[in-house]
Amino acid sequence: MNKSPQNFALIGAGGYIAPRHMQAIKDTGNVLIAALDKNDSVGILDRYFYDVNFFTEFERFDRFAEKLRRRQPEERIHYVSICSPNYLHDAHIRFALRIEANAICEKPLVLNPWNLDALKELEEESGKKIYNILQLRLHPTIISLKEKVEKEYNGKKYDINLQYITSRGKWYLISWKGDTSKSGGVATNIGIHFFDMLLWIFGAPKLNVVTLSEPTKMAGELELEKANVKWFLSVDRNDLPLVAKEKGKTTYRSLTINDEELEFSDGFTDLHTEVYKDILNGKGFGIEDARPSINLAYEIRNFKI
Repeated sequence: MNKSPQNFALIGAGGYIAPRHMQAIKDTGNVLIAALDKNDSVGILDRYFYDVNFFTEFERFDRFAEKLRRRQPEERIHYVSICSPNYLHDAHIRFALRIEANAICEKPLVLNPWNLDALKELEEESGKKIYNILQLRLHPTIISLKEKVEKEYNGKKYDINLQYITSRGKWYLISWKGDTSKSGGVATNIGIHFFDMLLWIFGAPKLNVVTLSEPTKMAGELELEKANVKWFLSVDRNDLPLVAKEKGKTTYRSLTINDEELEFSDGFTDLHTEVYKDILNGKGFGIEDARPSINLAYEIRNFKI
């Protein structure tokens, strides 16, 4: 890890996932010096850093970052953490590279596969790096599963059933998340981490069929190199199974492999910090790591039933 504290800026400070990035910046001994959000209800910043230069207008944020770019190396912004709506990721990654900073971007890195090629060119031109938060790859249970499959796979495909239901209220369809052109739809917005995990462990897709496609839920079947997968994703609380409702839970996550349940509900809290540690140690997940799941999510989104 870098010996001297690195300077971070954060875009999307008022978003749901932003506090995990703030915590990761703090946990790794670094400093958040600037933050941007069009809304000013960001008192959450005070839990982590007090001396943050906060902006509600991108133009003023841009000017501040550009002024720092011309100063001494230790005064510049070294990393930009991107927690903005999905459709803005591409533009905000480009901003990070333009001010000569590395980009750490939430999922999905971009919505469309061809955007990755353009970003790769810009990455090479700038000499800076683009990283994606693919935190499930650092979950201990998922790592153990990958090791098990690599050791035991004998040519017979695994049968997998994935269900993920996370309750969202009426606001969901009114917000940018309910606009497929901005969020990528349910498969991208809540499913891409799971698709990345499945492709990472069980190989590339050979067949992709979508059997249900609605604004609040999707389902389909995948044939991967080492597995056949049935999946269901939903933000409709009415889809919660009875076992979840009886326990008062609003989220249900189930992954069965050959009828055996894989329990990985816990262990998510600190994964962003672990991703940041990897990045600061010269590792991290980049464009090519993100590409397979972005390709698949794009195909699912555009599948004609």
